[in-house]
Amino acid sequence: MKTILLLVYTLTILIAGSQGYFFISNINAQSNNVVNNENETGVIPQTFTDVDLPTKPESQRVDLVMPSFSNPTNITNPLFPISKLHSAVLLGNIDGAIFRAETTLLPETRVVDLNGTKIETSVSQYTAYLNGRIHEIALDLYAQADDGSVWYFGEDVYNYKDGVVEDIEGTWLAGKDGPAAMIMPAIPKVGDVFRPENIPGNVFEEVEVKSIDAKVEGPFGPVNGAIITEELHMDGKYEDKIFAPKYGEFSTGSGRDLEVLATAIPADALAQSVPAELTILSDGTKEIFNSAESGNWINASNILKNINEAWVTLQTQNKDNMSKLLQTQMNKTLDSLAGDVLSPAVDSRDVTGTKYAAIDAGLAILDLKLPYLLPSEIDLERFELWSIKLLVDAESDNMEGVTGDVTTLKWIQDRFLHTIDSSLATKIDSQIKELRSMVDDEDIDKSIDTVKQLLDSINQAQQ
Repeated sequence: MKTILLLVYTLTILIAGSQGYFFISNINAQSNNVVNNENETGVIPQTFTDVDLPTKPESQRVDLVMPSFSNPTNITNPLFPISKLHSAVLLGNIDGAIFRAETTLLPETRVVDLNGTKIETSVSQYTAYLNGRIHEIALDLYAQADDGSVWYFGEDVYNYKDGVVEDIEGTWLAGKDGPAAMIMPAIPKVGDVFRPENIPGNVFEEVEVKSIDAKVEGPFGPVNGAIITEELHMDGKYEDKIFAPKYGEFSTGSGRDLEVLATAIPADALAQSVPAELTILSDGTKEIFNSAESGNWINASNILKNINEAWVTLQTQNKDNMSKLLQTQMNKTLDSLAGDVLSPAVDSRDVTGTKYAAIDAGLAILDLKLPYLLPSEIDLERFELWSIKLLVDAESDNMEGVTGDVTTLKWIQDRFLHTIDSSLATKIDSQIKELRSMVDDEDIDKSIDTVKQLLDSINQAQQ
């Protein structure tokens, strides 16, 4: 028998009307740093904290027993299909700031030791941006049990401010900090309760399934079979969350704090070549960037006109194969490319403003290209645009921007380096490390030369 460290606590239970809520408080806790993994019977002990939380009764819980894992990285649960979710883009807003996230299934796996049992997990990279700058990175570890449920085995979290890690709050590892946690039942039912994170005092989420077989509006039209859930957080606040077949996590939050899936591959993949109009948009933004640099504003204005015409044609001819969220994003970036009084660009002949707007438009175009190309090809092109943004930030003496750009490039390269020539991959990785060293030394001038070398390497990789 394993010895379980017991907490001395007072458990307060309060039944709240017909809801059956349990308010849990650990008034006399001696320690909150207790690793509660499953015991010999497979039952997962629960940890309580000093914080009163209106958690649901254990009779509703479907995650109290640890299942077996014989093929853990084959994650095919339709509501959380990580093995089949190679790349996704989520858009939204947080407290009024523009939010964007990219999730990518990485080529690596990671083995987690859970009480002597080694379980291989898939690694998904979550990259979040606020107002166009890196905000958070999370490396999430998932595995599917033999019964079809999906379990969360931890995450490495890096929260950024001005391109520098501010803290790693939210980081945890199953078997070290606490138990593995169910993130999706095999077949969810109304009233099911489970905890995707279950280390109170560090990370905690409790989810209740409120509705099943719901119809939600997907990137290319209605999606059937979604589930609607309510998630309780450690601060006692609730958040709505929707999961949809083939997509997994579909939307989170509401109002001023909202993240919505805009597109995902392979769910939205199209067996067609890239539309000619998208190529016009992509080539056009590059030409506008170059025209701003050379001061050829007549050409920049003419190209912008051509881009807008191509965009109207694209929306008309491909209205059934285009995410509404991505259309909205593209409209906004084209408006920004023209510019206004507050954010001058082409119309005001503002060089730096036009360059930044052209880069943003290029990134939005890549989202539209995602259904037509391999995710690794899109990430390589994103890598190129972020390298160009680094060059613009360096030339503008924007140290915070440069720092964030190098950080962003480091994480994006992990998505595609395994798909290009190994010697070239080594070279690019080395150049990113050189840039990181220059950022640490605040040597912006020297970084400009290295970025130009990096762009040469990217060009070789694209050939």
